[in-house]
Amino acid sequence: MITKAYIQEYGNGKTEPEFLEVKNVLESRGADCEFFTIKKLHRNQIRLNKETLIVGDHSSMLYTFKRLGISSFTSSYPQSLRPYLKRTAWETTVKKLMMQNHEESLNIFVKPKSKIKLFTGFVINSQHDLLRLESFSKETALFCSSVVEWLSEFRVFVNQSEIVGIKNYSGNENLQLDMDVVKTAIKDFENSDERTDAYGIDFGILSSGETALVEWNDGYALGSYGLDKEIYTDLILSRWEEILQESNLNL
Repeated sequence: MITKAYIQEYGNGKTEPEFLEVKNVLESRGADCEFFTIKKLHRNQIRLNKETLIVGDHSSMLYTFKRLGISSFTSSYPQSLRPYLKRTAWETTVKKLMMQNHEESLNIFVKPKSKIKLFTGFVINSQHDLLRLESFSKETALFCSSVVEWLSEFRVFVNQSEIVGIKNYSGNENLQLDMDVVKTAIKDFENSDERTDAYGIDFGILSSGETALVEWNDGYALGSYGLDKEIYTDLILSRWEEILQESNLNL
């Protein structure tokens, strides 16, 4: 049972709205909550145990996982979900992409594979766009995909194999996902060795009208897009407790 939570703040009391919501929910449930900065985390001034929760952004959480001895996570394009992409997707590196024929490098979407917050994914439409990758290590792993037109995008929140919420975050919110596709995709993911206890799986509606996978997102640091704060907190807790069981802590 979580009795203590460390909530990330960026200095001067600035933090994410989701973090504050988790803090408020946990305090209402009797947990002690304390803010921390990335500096405090890097100095190992936060004690980790089975009763402690860390709530932070991707960089803070990845550093925490390093302390826990965990380095392997499901990618944003899990193998079990690739049939639902409805577009071509492949893996490469900055070096390989830069060495390709100029025409082959155009009109593709690119985003980081492992360091998912290294940069925001973008479409390469020109040589200038391609040069945006020059500042990163040549061995940086990338995901590439063919470009499609999204009419609307939604995050489907899943906790313990159950859909607990759906929130539109881009495009026409009045369009409807094909829930048969969504539920079948989730079932395929749940039956794979890539599954986790809690996550957000983004689906969108293409210009063709098809429902397609945008990407999969792990539940440890997830934008809520206005999801009920109690449901969101339970999702965060569910994933965290699973991670603790996988860690090298003496639980």
